[in-house]
Formats: sequence, structure tokens, C-alpha cells
Amino acid sequence: MKRFEGDRLADKDEETEPLSEQESQNEQDQEVGDSASDDEETPAARPYMTLLQSFHDSSGSTAKRRKLDHSSHSQPGNSSNYEDTNAPSQQDREDLDDIDEAEDFDNNDDQLEEEADSEDDAELMDPFDVHFAHPNDRAVGQAVKAAKDNDWATTRAFISSFRATMMSAGAGSEIEVPHPCGIEGLKLKQKLQEMASKKMDMLDATQKAILPLLFEYMDIFHCERTVKNATALRQVVCLHALNHVFKTRDRVIKNNYKLAKEGEDPELELRDQGFTRPKVLFLLPTRNSCAKMIDVIRDLCDPDQQENRKRFDDSYIEKEVNFGQDRPEDFRALFEGNDDDMFRLGVKFTRKTIKYFSQFYNSDILFASPLGLRMAIGSEDEKKKPDYDFLSSIEIVIVDQADALLMQNWEHVEYIFEHLNLQPKDAHGCDFSRLRNWYLEDWAKYFRQTIVLSAFNTPELTELQRSHCHNWAGKIGLQPEYHGMIQQLGIKAKQTFSRFQSSSVEKDPDARFEYFVSAIVPTLAKRVKDMRGTLLFIPSYLDFVRVRNYFANSPAMSDVTFGAVSEYTDVPDASRARSHFLTGRHRVLLYTERAHHFRRYQFSAVQRVIFYGLPENPIFYREIAGEYLGRSERDLRIEPGQGTVRVMFSKYDVMKLERVVGSKRVGKMIRERGDTFDFV
Repeated sequence: MKRFEGDRLADKDEETEPLSEQESQNEQDQEVGDSASDDEETPAARPYMTLLQSFHDSSGSTAKRRKLDHSSHSQPGNSSNYEDTNAPSQQDREDLDDIDEAEDFDNNDDQLEEEADSEDDAELMDPFDVHFAHPNDRAVGQAVKAAKDNDWATTRAFISSFRATMMSAGAGSEIEVPHPCGIEGLKLKQKLQEMASKKMDMLDATQKAILPLLFEYMDIFHCERTVKNATALRQVVCLHALNHVFKTRDRVIKNNYKLAKEGEDPELELRDQGFTRPKVLFLLPTRNSCAKMIDVIRDLCDPDQQENRKRFDDSYIEKEVNFGQDRPEDFRALFEGNDDDMFRLGVKFTRKTIKYFSQFYNSDILFASPLGLRMAIGSEDEKKKPDYDFLSSIEIVIVDQADALLMQNWEHVEYIFEHLNLQPKDAHGCDFSRLRNWYLEDWAKYFRQTIVLSAFNTPELTELQRSHCHNWAGKIGLQPEYHGMIQQLGIKAKQTFSRFQSSSVEKDPDARFEYFVSAIVPTLAKRVKDMRGTLLFIPSYLDFVRVRNYFANSPAMSDVTFGAVSEYTDVPDASRARSHFLTGRHRVLLYTERAHHFRRYQFSAVQRVIFYGLPENPIFYREIAGEYLGRSERDLRIEPGQGTVRVMFSKYDVMKLERVVGSKRVGKMIRERGDTFDFV
């Protein structure tokens, strides 16, 4: 199982999965264009002419147009990135997840027929038209300017059972929250309307609340994803993604028909495309989670054919049961099946077919893990230039199970967002006469919708929203009221929360360590004989290394025997440490949050728990403080009610603290003068 692949860019992965997006291109002679930050802060004057000039200057790099290069005989008025005229090269066929071994390029389903769009997609009230196809230039221009200036107006409200934090671009603006609705209240393609009515006939309160927000194209940060509502949330985001892809595709086909029918009419201006074809990106933690999302999409599409489905099943679905029922429900939901975190997959839709393993530049939706997509892009220190042009026209990003991605390598997620919606380095067969104006203005990131589904909110997610989400339609965060875990341990235990002072986020690790040495260590050193069965939980691996070195080298801890289990500890070493802790040979055991996330060890002989910091996942608090101590009570290692819990926290732990102690208590514990709070 490759659970820690996200921590690095391993050479072995490059060997086992060659990257078609990288290997099929020759080295370019010119330098990479302006960085994402330069594009954001100082957009070039006359970006349209600058872009055309850059493509003209790079005419020597023709090898890079291997994906969608159009025939030189094609008419410029009829070209679009939804027509496939070149077969993939042999090098492009080498990548397992990026290309289709039997790609059909005749596009019989994409004929220029008038019935390509039987519905009237030009309805003014359709959110697709309001946001993408025919936006109000004046209103959007003001909102984009406010987003550039980081001028956001924040309001708060309750939506269903959620606390909603809404941010609109512009000081005087305010988001009008749509009322909860069902399938019938959405602007859906007819086929999707029929299938959604069958598959999603009984919507729950969460679906009714989030559906209108999705279809208004606002950025959404939903922070109450659970095992129970996972399928419901997958259904609504997949329905929205498919509706967007189908409307985009059908609009292009209908306009192709108009051009073919009316010829080269100089007054006919049809702006319906981006630089490249991919429009939706799913970031997911494992292949199994990708398979579940694909199955929801398949059920909503009800296609006549699925090309390469057997190959997909062989690569992404593992039917063997990996874990027993003794593992927690959330653990089994995340790691059951194929838990490989190195994958990327392109999916293309025609009118009757879903094609898996299509080339990235030839796909409508991209599915990838952060590691898989990061390797597909490449990096500056490699021999070949990074290729992120296929992300230039992404209009919807869906990050599912963001809390699980935080336990992989979050830097990969940040790297991907930094390379979203940048102007491409090559034309890739783009017809500039069909390109939407806001793409030419380099405003794509202000139109992109970002949807993040997480079990809880974290500073990393908040920073992602602040730094990389600039949607002119606004952003909205949804999270519940927390009742707290301190009353859900299942046993009676004294729980002491100790607040230490920290002057800044940057200095918080040092302040935490100093408090630990001054307030916790003396008790461990003086009462070493009574410290048997002490579990020291440390969320951060960097803090874990610091504390482990202190235990190993400090004279004050010379009499304290200890073991250590982190996410990088080998299985034999972890088993040895657990055994020594059980027998009392090790009186203290150091244990990290990521080790618990990936392995969920079941410890016995725990008599007291010290939280060096609170876990991000509140379920971990209940498991470690409640289940571990409860097992010791059942084994008669401690008397009922004699187990103790000690927690260190600062004001910068407010998000974690709220989930553990509850929304009503957290304010007092952060602001009150006293620094010690006891709960039983």
C-alpha cells in the first residue's frame, strides 16, 4: 500500500508511470512566461496581442502540439478544441493514466447537427450563462477589480443547520443566498434532469442546501463531510460538474453548426471556448475514491457505452477486503479497496459514450491525486519544462476529502492551485476567434469555481481560500455547530486543558516546546515510577522529532524510558515499541497524528494521555482519550475513572479546540484570564 507516496516525488514512480504530458514534448528554446504571481499583480497591457505574439515567437516548438494540433487544411472559423483530428503519437500511448489505447477520433457523436442542443441554453436566468457565457461586463468588471484589490465584504448567516460565512467581492456588495431547492429547481440538461430525478429522488437537507449554491457558481468550502453524507455530496458535485461539461460541449457543437450553415459571416462572433478542452478537475486522495466518484458519474450519465471500463476496473478497483470490522468506520471508508495515492485519469464524454484514459488535452474531466497531477505537471528542476497548459481552462475544481489530502502532502495541492488558469505557453490548436473574452483578459481564475469538501476546517484550507480563490461570484464557507468530544469519551476521566501564551503563529512551536519543558517534563521526571502507561500524542512530525531528541539527549529525562511511533516508523519497529509499552519497559510512548491516521493502532496499557497538541480530526481525540483509557479499565490496569487527560493549547488552536470542547465553550477558553480548565 502506497500511503506515504504523497510526501515525495519518488523516482520509482517516474519509472513505472512515464508521463505522456512530459515525455512527448521536446525541450523548448524559450523561457517560461511570467509566474502566477506576476500574472495576478501586474497583468500585461493588451494581453490579447501579447498572447498572440508569444505564440508567434514559439513557432519552433511544434512538437508540443501533439495533442490537438488541427490540420492545416481546416477552416479557422470551424475549428474548436472539441474536434479531434490527429491520432496520438506512440510516445503518448505509453502512459497508463493519461491516454486511451483505443481512442476513437472520428467523433461520430459530435456531428454538426442542429439537434445537438434541443434545449434553449440561452435563457438569461441560467446560472451557466450568467457566470460564463454571457456575464454582465460592468458588474463582473467591478467584482474582478474588487477581488484583485482583496476587497471582500463578509457576512454571516445560518443556512439549514450550517453556520455560513459569505464573502462577496466589493465593499457594498452582498451575496443573496438562494433558497434550498430540489432537482426541479435547477437549470439542468434534459437527460441529466431525468437521471437525477431517478437516482436522487429523495434529497436530504444537506443536498437541498448545497445544490443552489453549487449552481450559482460560488466557491464553496463545506466542512462537515462524513461517512454518512459522502454519497450524497458526491452526487450533487458530480451532477453539477456534468451539467457544466454538457452545456459547454453542446454550446460549442451548436455554434459549430451555425458556422457551417452561415459560412464566414463577419458579424457572427461566437465566444464559447477556453484555451484547452478540460473544464473540470477532481482532486481525490486514493484510486478507490476516484472509482466511487466515477460510478456516481456513470449512474447520472447512463451511457450506452463505456470505453476502457475493464481497464479502469482493473486499475482502480480492488475487491478484496483489506480491514476487519474492528477498524473505525471512517478509516475503512478512506482506505478500503485500492488506496494508492498516485494516479491521474482523463475522461471524455460524447453523446452516448464515456471514454476513460483519454489524453489530458482531449478530456472533459480530469481525476487525479495531488501527487499524480504534480508529477504530470513536472517541475522546474527537471530536464524538460513543466507542462501545465491542460489546466489553463479549468472552470470547476472539486477537492473531495480535503482532510485526507492534508495527511498526504499539502504542498502538492498548493502547487497545483498555483498553476491553475495560467495563460498557456502553446496554442494547442485553439481557435482564438472562439475564445471567451475573459480568457484573453487573463481573468480565468476570477471565473473558476472551487468546491472543497472536508470533514473539518483547518488553517491550510482557510489559506487556500484566501490565496487561490478569487471567484467574482463570491465564496461561502459552511460548517456546523460543534457539541464537542469531551462528553463523548464513553468513560469518566479527568480532562485538563492548559493554555500557554504564544505571541505569533511563527513562534507557536517554540512557545509550545518551552511550556512542555517547564510544565509537563518536571512531573514526568519526578514521578517516573508512576508514569507507566503515558501516551504522548504529538500532531506535527517536526514537533515529534524535537520532543524525541529531547527525551533521548536531555539529562532531565535520563530515567524515563520511552518508545516512539511515527508515520515513518517501520512496522517491526512499531510492533516492538508497542510491545515494550505494553509490558512497561517503555513508560512513555510518543505517537504522531499521521501515524494514527494511516494505521489506527490499538494500544493497550494506556493509563494517562498527554496531548502535546490537539489533533485536527476530533474523532482522534475520542479514540485516543476514550477508547485507549477504556481498554485499560476493562483490562483492570486502572480503576474506573482514574484515567487522566492533559491537553496543551494556545489561541492559535481555536479551530481544533472548538471541535473538541464545543462551539459554546471555545470562546471562554481562549479569552478568559485563567489558563487551566478541567472537565470530568
